[in-house]
Amino acid sequence: MDCNALTLVIPETGRRSLRRVWEPLTDVPGIRTDFLPFESNGEAYSLPRSSVCASRGADPIRLGIFAAIHGDEPAGALGVVQLLLELARQPEWASNYHLTAYPICNPTGFEDNTRVSRRGRDLNREFWKGSEEPEVRILEAELRGRHFHGLIQLHADDTSDGIYGFVRGRTLTENLLRPALQEAGKILPRNVRASIDGFAARDGIISRHYDGVLAAPREMEPEPFEIIFETPQRAPMELQVEAFLVALRTIMTEYLLLMSFAQNI
Repeated sequence: MDCNALTLVIPETGRRSLRRVWEPLTDVPGIRTDFLPFESNGEAYSLPRSSVCASRGADPIRLGIFAAIHGDEPAGALGVVQLLLELARQPEWASNYHLTAYPICNPTGFEDNTRVSRRGRDLNREFWKGSEEPEVRILEAELRGRHFHGLIQLHADDTSDGIYGFVRGRTLTENLLRPALQEAGKILPRNVRASIDGFAARDGIISRHYDGVLAAPREMEPEPFEIIFETPQRAPMELQVEAFLVALRTIMTEYLLLMSFAQNI
């Protein structure tokens, strides 16, 4: 898969192509893709939603992965698509999982290569505040209705020189992020500063968040684990995508191990 963001741009319009991101998933056995429609300033858009279910059990682990809620961060979208393609080729990696991925959560911002949506909103500050932004309302309905066991967001930080992450939710969450940072740290350096993005950090892990970020409803039971994984935006795109892939696979593997350990206690 081509990880050069320039190839996503349509010369005639200067906009990034949404289709070129999700099109590799079309007609791939094991991947189901549909689209959640909305309007922005009178134009029709949709959020692509792709799923892979490799579990044969009655109650698989429901994992939600979200990317490109900031439209100028294409590496996450490319990483999600690459992960889905790899899981389709090797479904044993997704054993016991039902994975639902939202590779482009901000389609208009993605087209325009802007952090905000075309309506000028930072969508990742709008959640659970009664927002009228259609993308946020769609994603809130997904978060409320799908009862995910875990949420992972992929971001790229243009002020960081290394990978890091935020944790939220279940107490085991840090035990998932730590090995993911360790493995992805073999591809890109880790940000180990004591303060990252204005928050206190330890070994690249932050336990506080901005208000209004994409998150599970407060009342959800059982409480899911929530991880935001950040790459340095100025790093080569292919290395960011590879770091995302390694981090996602590590989190999925570690969660299975933790669940297996808990059942044997």
